[in-house]
Amino acid sequence: MTGILRRAAAAAGRRLRPGALTARRARTVVLLGIDGAGKTMAATALVAAEREAGRAAILLRNRSGRRWLTRASARCGVEVPVRWADRVETVVRSANVLVSQVRAARRDGLVVMDRHLVCQLVLRRTRGLPPGRVLPRAAATALRGVVVVLLDVPAETARARILARGQDHESLEYLRAARAVYLEFARARGWIVVDATGAPEAVLARLTGRG
Repeated sequence: MTGILRRAAAAAGRRLRPGALTARRARTVVLLGIDGAGKTMAATALVAAEREAGRAAILLRNRSGRRWLTRASARCGVEVPVRWADRVETVVRSANVLVSQVRAARRDGLVVMDRHLVCQLVLRRTRGLPPGRVLPRAAATALRGVVVVLLDVPAETARARILARGQDHESLEYLRAARAVYLEFARARGWIVVDATGAPEAVLARLTGRG
């Protein structure tokens, strides 16, 4: 076990009660990044690598429903006000994170989460909305004791990936703004930043400390 996984194991160990010999040895890694950074692909590869090594691992996704909401509003020809979209997304993501937290608490081995509450804070910043009082506290609390990894790619690379998959679209302006916020958060909170450009195999090697 190397790199980020070793840090995750150490974080899990610090959470154990003294003398709790039967305590779970779960490690939790949260992957963040702009759309097109390759979060889902990296998370899937990380879990697969652990399982191939004979260790338990699970992938949990914390979606906000943003993509569905955008498609639905486009089909109906109705533009959802930014504040209302944020409210819906916050509720959906919070519910998904809560379920993921419960599932993670019952698991042994590696727990990889694709996105988290902090993603909604990034969206709020890029949309020009205030962070609020509850969400920042909830996001900080939910990320205590876990390893947070920011998968970083240039906005141009992310947009090319988004266009290639042909499922949705994002403007370069939005991707640049969101990337700047993620990097700001990473510096302030001490997250691990991993270069997510290149082939999936190369990104996985960087994640596991083999690259």
